[in-house]
Amino acid sequence: MATSQVETVSTGADKAKIGLSIAMVLAALVAFYLLSRQGALAQWAALLVGLVVAAVLFFTSENGKQLIAFGQDSWREVRKVVWPARKEAIQITAYVFGFVIVMALFLWVTDKTLEWVFYDLLLGWRK
Repeated sequence: MATSQVETVSTGADKAKIGLSIAMVLAALVAFYLLSRQGALAQWAALLVGLVVAAVLFFTSENGKQLIAFGQDSWREVRKVVWPARKEAIQITAYVFGFVIVMALFLWVTDKTLEWVFYDLLLGWRK
């Protein structure tokens, strides 16, 4: 059964929350540098508080809620993945390395053959 996606339109409040969130990130960075004479503790506290407030503002907006829902859906899909056993993963890796070596040899032989045909036989550049 197909489900229809409903796209929500950002309201003014959501745009304001995102704008305030961006402003808080900038304010936190400015405070970090302006508080350099107060010590590292004050700098980091101002930065962390500003970033936490910015994150709370963002995650209460519609875009933030959509991001959280996307993360939850992604995590749900990751849990559905059937991961290969160690033995199977090692075998597949060995097959890939073997294929890479065979292809490298094939390309090297092809390159040397074409080099011999063009430079030695056709052009006679090498003596």
